[in-house]
Amino acid sequence: MSHHLDTPLAAKSGQLFIDDLFVFEGERGTVLVMDVNSSVTKADIKRGFHHEARYEFKIHFNGAELEELTYRVAFGEPDGSGQQSLTVHALTAAEARDDGATGTMLLQGRTGEMAEGTNLRVWAGRINDPFYIDLDQLATVNAAFKDGAKLDRAKWRPEKAKNSFAGTTVESIVLEISRDEPMLRDGIQIGVWCRTMLATDAGGWRQINRAGHPMMWPIFWPTDTDFSDPANVRHPCDDLRADAQGIAATVARVVAANGTATDPDAYGWSVARQVYPDLLSYQVGTPANYGFAVRNGRTMADNPPEVMFSMVLNTAITSGLTSETTKDARSDTFPYVIPA
Repeated sequence: MSHHLDTPLAAKSGQLFIDDLFVFEGERGTVLVMDVNSSVTKADIKRGFHHEARYEFKIHFNGAELEELTYRVAFGEPDGSGQQSLTVHALTAAEARDDGATGTMLLQGRTGEMAEGTNLRVWAGRINDPFYIDLDQLATVNAAFKDGAKLDRAKWRPEKAKNSFAGTTVESIVLEISRDEPMLRDGIQIGVWCRTMLATDAGGWRQINRAGHPMMWPIFWPTDTDFSDPANVRHPCDDLRADAQGIAATVARVVAANGTATDPDAYGWSVARQVYPDLLSYQVGTPANYGFAVRNGRTMADNPPEVMFSMVLNTAITSGLTSETTKDARSDTFPYVIPA
């Protein structure tokens, strides 16, 4: 699950830990962005992408439990200038779910440079992080969830909000899939998640981290600093069966304490069904917006902390920050990010 925060494991292996997933309409088609390796780990950070890992975008169609399309990105070791070679493969149908499948090579390139293939272009490298949040506000929400208690609004005021990630960077993978790609034509409903995979000594692959909705880890598992919760390694199709009860109960306790739901248990289950399975839903070719009333993909200008806090507490929560906070960290043209 996505997580920016500085933890012992993230400091050692930040290249494998996902910070954000974005899905939106670009200049030529559907844009998928995965950010990893936040510099919030400061001196411990290792630049670049892990050369023994896979970075995958998984796409489900029309509410299907399983993915039918996977874009797999892999990197070579850094050269003397710090650049890395990269490859992008596409896997479809049953192969999209098979870790042992090879798929079809779409393009090869290098970090810091645009590479283009049939119906696809890619850019990967270090960028200014477009994500924004005041961690002091997150702490007040965490305190309420930890104890199933009333939110202490006196401890944090929106007029004093600051972006805790100002000046930080992440490694970003940007894929733009053309409108000419038959599987991603306008109007198609998709669900997207991403994951990192690491090669094992036995020759297989192990899922390290995954992401769909933003803010899941900081809200629901803030004390799990070693990322040991099984949510990280399971497939989204198992989310409701494995953990819906836990999410529902956690939300029910906090909305009951805050008096924001007439039926806390029912509201808890409604939230569990909104966040599980943990996929970003998006109708191809439409304007993306990750909002409280409508969640259709996610742009880099959206305010997910405000949306998620409001949803899980069932009351309007203002973050004190707006899209203007990080306007210098994104672009309207490919690759839509600002290299650092």
